[in-house]
Amino acid sequence: MPANIQVILQQDVDKVGKSGELVRVRPGFARNYLLPRELAVLATTAAVHRIEHQKAVALARAEKSKKEARDAALELSTISLRIVQKAGDDGRLFGSVTSKDIEASLHAQGFTVDRRKIQLPEPIKATGSYVVTIRLASEIVASVKLEVVAK
Repeated sequence: MPANIQVILQQDVDKVGKSGELVRVRPGFARNYLLPRELAVLATTAAVHRIEHQKAVALARAEKSKKEARDAALELSTISLRIVQKAGDDGRLFGSVTSKDIEASLHAQGFTVDRRKIQLPEPIKATGSYVVTIRLASEIVASVKLEVVAK
């Protein structure tokens, strides 16, 4: 009975492993399924070194983007936004303040934030002061003070 062989996965494969992992599989599974579909490559020393290098580069890139996100979060938490909207006498807005409006207000102050990162449970429909959270990275969150005033 032939022994298992080592392959490096190029993509996530259910019940086998995640992309970049070095796994042992049966020779027939590798030869008939993984290799023809380019889901894996044979684990030669050159391929192992290439994957390790790619992991190191990706880790350094992720660390750099986390540092940039932390710096941006510190800057964002110091500012406060003011959005002027038409409103009735009772303070209810004609329309609402959405993440798109907040993105435009941030852009006017020199910050470029993707509106999908702005977390509003629901659009703001009344005047007042609010705290808006912006998720810059997986665990890095900034809080921005927002004041909605009537026109």
